[in-house]
Amino acid sequence: MIARATPGWAERLQRLWAPGDGPSSAAPPIDAPGSIELRGVTKVYRTHAGDHVVLDRIDARFDQTESVGILGRNGAGKSTLLRILGGAEQPDAGRVLRHGRVSWPIGFSGGFNGSLSGEENCRFVARIYAADIDYVVEYARAFAEIGEYFRMPVRTYSSGMRARLAFGLSMAIDFDVYLVDEVTAVGDSSFQEKCVRAFAERRERSSVIIVSHQLGTIRKYCDKCAILRRGRLELFDDIDEAAKSYEAMS
Repeated sequence: MIARATPGWAERLQRLWAPGDGPSSAAPPIDAPGSIELRGVTKVYRTHAGDHVVLDRIDARFDQTESVGILGRNGAGKSTLLRILGGAEQPDAGRVLRHGRVSWPIGFSGGFNGSLSGEENCRFVARIYAADIDYVVEYARAFAEIGEYFRMPVRTYSSGMRARLAFGLSMAIDFDVYLVDEVTAVGDSSFQEKCVRAFAERRERSSVIIVSHQLGTIRKYCDKCAILRRGRLELFDDIDEAAKSYEAMS
């Protein structure tokens, strides 16, 4: 059994699913699993130069089984928005209404407890999501292809091994909404192809929200697009129209 873990996925995921915690918990459910709605979401960071408004009263809805790409320049607030969508960070104002199980950013390895083995980390996350523990462990082990290291402390892993385990664990749990902070290449070409196949299969039955500053990424993985600029989110049904608007940005 795992008695405790350092802050990371555990703290963030427990906060996301704990009843009565956070501004979205009292909200009524929305229509279908895989939907997320933002109502007046605002996020402000204090800097030495004054308040920096990252998200400014955003109203938006991401519907069931949609693949939506969010474009934005570096520093536009894309990762902040993704963390708020997933519940790892709370808005300063406004509400986030989630219906269904929402992932952490796919492939994110920063939440692993380095003192625990890969297997123990997988077991811990499976418990949080009430998933089949044995299935999650075996899927992640087979997917990651890191051999005996799977039962060794994560602190002994290379960055590539951590990324492999993180992606395998992300794919081992069924989510209604998958969040992706950029799409990064992990491992060699055969492993990358396996990642692409697994992700494509999840996209067929779940909603996907990808943030990126690369139009090519959005065209490859998404059906719709939004642009985050100056704290506002503009939604487009047509990716070509969004591309013209994005490319015109200075």
